[in-house]
Amino acid sequence: MRTLLNKTLRAGAVALVVALVAGAVVWSQAPATAASASDAKAPSVLSVNAIAPTTQVWPDIVQGSGPLAAWQEIIVSPETGGLRIAELLVDVGSNVKRGDVLARLANESLQADLRKQEASVAQARATLEQAVSNLRRAKDVESSGALSAQKVEDYRITEATSRASLASAGAELDSIRLKLRQTRIVAVDDGVVSSKSAVLGNVVSAGTEMFRLVRQGRVEWRPELDARQVSRLRVGQKAYASLPSGERVEGRVRLIGPTLSTSTGRATVYVSLSGHGSERLGMFVNGVIELASRPAQTLPQTAVTLRDGRAYVYLVGAGNEVASLAVTTERRQGDRVEVEGLPAGVRVVAEGGAFLSDGVQVTVLEAQETVGAPPQGVAR
Repeated sequence: MRTLLNKTLRAGAVALVVALVAGAVVWSQAPATAASASDAKAPSVLSVNAIAPTTQVWPDIVQGSGPLAAWQEIIVSPETGGLRIAELLVDVGSNVKRGDVLARLANESLQADLRKQEASVAQARATLEQAVSNLRRAKDVESSGALSAQKVEDYRITEATSRASLASAGAELDSIRLKLRQTRIVAVDDGVVSSKSAVLGNVVSAGTEMFRLVRQGRVEWRPELDARQVSRLRVGQKAYASLPSGERVEGRVRLIGPTLSTSTGRATVYVSLSGHGSERLGMFVNGVIELASRPAQTLPQTAVTLRDGRAYVYLVGAGNEVASLAVTTERRQGDRVEVEGLPAGVRVVAEGGAFLSDGVQVTVLEAQETVGAPPQGVAR
């Protein structure tokens, strides 16, 4: 009897312990379940603008890079040598017109030579006049027999020699006058002085470079492109070069190189630039050449997020949950970018993708094309 009673008491104690443990488990899980239900009903704290891609017709482009160079250069050198530079009238960066004097050479020695040669010409002219007079008198008395035929012939030869001497002296005088004019170093065309190697007081030789000009101030962009890109180009196509200052200079394809380099496999394209801004010779710049137009699926650049070297957009799906999608960006125009890889009929987060992640629930304010502030409720 006592044994039966003990078994009954032990069974009751075990049942009580089991009931207490089960109650504790139920009590501990109830707040968690309630919290989960509360979270599921809580509204999103992220507010975004959703937009749809827009199809626009944009010109196709070829991108390239290359230096800025002069369309043509003018080398200014003296045509006469052995003279000292007496005056320099321009410096690097000066704008000059055709015929402007850039420098002057000392001409004192040439002035002395000029006076000497003018005297020689006067002497040769007097000698010729005497020879002409002698020949005329000889011819007058030739028929009377007072002078032999030989003597008359001598007078004729003397007259011819004197005439030749005068011509030679006159030519030498013209040469000295030409050298005097050449002491004025002038610009042969309009341009901008890009370099100056002349030094005041230096004695120059004929042909020594004194100045270098950018002819007519025209600068061109010379990108190097491969064979596939070159095959799409035509003379006259519009191009844009982006300068380091941020300025965008318009130009036109002037010439397409006829050969490709054997070392690089690229050809040089010559693009004449129309601007006269901050472009400088030797700048290495990037740019684009516009080809024929074709449709482009575009988004604002703010809708594209760069992460880990790739471009992503965030799509708004069912239940306003966002999901990232890797895309390929192509052409850019203004604040829009061409995006490839978007499914049809999607809505894209307009901006603030850097604050989003996959599966996040957002509140869509309205579908619009304009973009505003970053997502609300997100730290700036």
